[in-house]
Amino acid sequence: MQLRKIWQTIFFVLLSTALYAQTSNPAVLSGTVRATATGNPIPGATIRISNTSAGAVSDNNGHYTIKQLPAGKHTVEVSSIGFQSFSQQISLQAGQSLTVNFQLEEPVAGLQEVQVYGKTTAQILKEQAFTVNAIDTRQYANTTADLNQILNRSTGVRIREQGGVGSDFNFSINGLSGKSVKYFIDGIPLDVMGSAMSLNNIPVNLAKRVEVFKGVVPVDFGSDALGGIVNVVTNQNIGKYLDASYSYGSFNTHRAALSGQLRGDSAGSLIVKASAFYNYSDNNYLMRGVEVWDEKQYDYVKKDLRRFHDQYKSMMGQVEAGVVNKKWADVLFASVSYSGYMQDLQTGIDQQMVYGAVTRKGDAASAAVRYRKNNLFTNGLHANFFASYSADKIDVTDTTFRQFGWDGSSKPTSKPEMSNQRSINHIIRPRTFARLNLSYDLNDHHSFNLNYTFDNLQNKTYNELIQPKDNNPSFLRKHVAGLAYQQTFFNNRLVNTFFGKFYGIGIEQSRVLQFDTDGSIIYERKKDFLEYYGYGIASRYKILPDLGVKASFEHSYRLQEAEEMFGNGYLTVPNLDLKPEGSDNINIGIFYGKRFGKHSLFTEASWFYRNANDFIYYVPASKRYENKASVRVDGLEGEIRYQYADLLGASVNASYQNSINTTKFSRPGSTSPEITYLNRVPNQPWLFWNADFNIGKNDLLGKGSRLQLNWYTQYVHWFYLSWKAFGNINSNPVIPEQLVHNAILTYSMKEGKYNIGVECRNLTNELAYDNFRLQKPGRSFSVKLRYFIQ
Repeated sequence: MQLRKIWQTIFFVLLSTALYAQTSNPAVLSGTVRATATGNPIPGATIRISNTSAGAVSDNNGHYTIKQLPAGKHTVEVSSIGFQSFSQQISLQAGQSLTVNFQLEEPVAGLQEVQVYGKTTAQILKEQAFTVNAIDTRQYANTTADLNQILNRSTGVRIREQGGVGSDFNFSINGLSGKSVKYFIDGIPLDVMGSAMSLNNIPVNLAKRVEVFKGVVPVDFGSDALGGIVNVVTNQNIGKYLDASYSYGSFNTHRAALSGQLRGDSAGSLIVKASAFYNYSDNNYLMRGVEVWDEKQYDYVKKDLRRFHDQYKSMMGQVEAGVVNKKWADVLFASVSYSGYMQDLQTGIDQQMVYGAVTRKGDAASAAVRYRKNNLFTNGLHANFFASYSADKIDVTDTTFRQFGWDGSSKPTSKPEMSNQRSINHIIRPRTFARLNLSYDLNDHHSFNLNYTFDNLQNKTYNELIQPKDNNPSFLRKHVAGLAYQQTFFNNRLVNTFFGKFYGIGIEQSRVLQFDTDGSIIYERKKDFLEYYGYGIASRYKILPDLGVKASFEHSYRLQEAEEMFGNGYLTVPNLDLKPEGSDNINIGIFYGKRFGKHSLFTEASWFYRNANDFIYYVPASKRYENKASVRVDGLEGEIRYQYADLLGASVNASYQNSINTTKFSRPGSTSPEITYLNRVPNQPWLFWNADFNIGKNDLLGKGSRLQLNWYTQYVHWFYLSWKAFGNINSNPVIPEQLVHNAILTYSMKEGKYNIGVECRNLTNELAYDNFRLQKPGRSFSVKLRYFIQ
């Protein structure tokens, strides 16, 4: 009852605010930005009104709108990375809606230049009310990095991989990790394309920009993320282009990527877009100081030995076709995709568990349609719809009755490597997903956004050596709805976003009731539907055009995932009693960005707080996910970034996060506090920093060429592997501090048409550890060739 009164109060406050009308009569400026030679729209162009904070960024169709402009004469500045900047004087009358189209001259520099003529899209995203990292990935296009490696250098993000290429990883944002973080590609959940689609598979060439929202997430994504989301933005240019690359590196690692687009010369022509990648690696890097049995000494000794059962390969192909800029649709596309992977499993949860025959493979096929229309039926009403169906299958084989050592030797045992019985486990998960987003601009100061997401997943898991198939599938049906209201005042200096969210989860599953007299299993079918409500606010105020403060709060929930409830067939067993986790998230930050001639500077700092209840975490001893009653995370992070023209740049970011177990009593009625009460959560880095320096020169080795050197350094402070209370500083295992350097030298010719990159990771061959103290690869080298035309 109290909750209903709160919601009614919020509703009437928002309604009264929305109906508030200002007495001024501002003007509106709109239009498109296109390339002079080709006429193609330029997305991401910056349009600014000189000597004011008013401005906009062009959308995927090159369209822009600037509202709340006073009458009078203004100078409009238009810029885009790789194009010549342009300015024009205009005159506005009170209440006028003026359309002005701009054309920018063809690129004056190659794709690899880092020239900034105004605020980039990434910087504009950083200056919004939500706490977000925005990374322009085009500067990494000639490197062999995948998206995980790039994100691991950004503020507040830590990615802990369990090995080399394709290995499982734990992604953490501000101390919340695992399934608390959701992944999207162009606003669509990445996992609807299948289990083979992962951030450590996707080549950097397929992404234009990556956005990391921390803690508080806009309703547009329709997500139940608790720790934040990662959104990969691909190239949405509607012109023709081709981007092809191939790289080869240490440990017999091959990576290939291809993306391109074709369209007819006439307006409204069919557009066909294709993308694909292929990854392969032996992952046979050296494991240093591992224990093996020595028959001569009749004891365990430490040796340096290579991994021998860790091959990995993955592939993906997608074709998309559609039209844009029709009267009935701004965007209408249909797509089909296929992805798959094959993987040898070398270790269990720690490197003392050595596997020599366990394998995992999976594939998925999906079909999808997306539609977008601005000003649907009436001005100001915008619709965005996406729907997909995917069939995902994973197979895990563990049938060898042998125990392996790091030297490749083995001996017979009475059970397989991972479990107590031979198994060929099949996990089949067909999935239907749909999302509808409606937004309405009430006027220049007030807008609304309504989002609804439906996600239906079926789970079938069975061991074919015991049963032919699963006749008792389980279901997870998620409903996430969100309503947001945004208001802007004082010529866009103050922006407030109020929002509420609904989380519903339907669970249908079979539980073992008893065994019949003939030994067969009798199941009990159970159905549940649970619902939760969240809410929040995000605000930003610009004290000066280049200086601002922001704050956000959200009470949110994260619903259970299929792997957490139903297991993954090899390292995780089911836990059907798992509950959703909830959290109160707070972010408070300040930012400053300024351009002084050829110099540009951007800096930001923030404090964050997360109070998670029923926190879901993985317990190695029981091989399943469980709920921890309460975990509190708070910390500080900051970044400084400097750029001088296209010659040199530098950045440094640091993060401190304190994750504490605040569960005092493990069971109701207990009077004895948990031994780990107020302990820092183990196996999580709590202090780390990244530094990046780059220097490059145009036309040094010929006209239209660019030579550039990038140096990356990453430091991670030591942290406990298990709970501090379980030992003392001398006996409790720790993951030691690490300082790793990477260097990349790239060379581009013909304005970025031909490119070559040479890279060395872990330059000093540091002994690097990661999740559960699993060793990472040592020093490695790679070379990448890339061809790009548009």
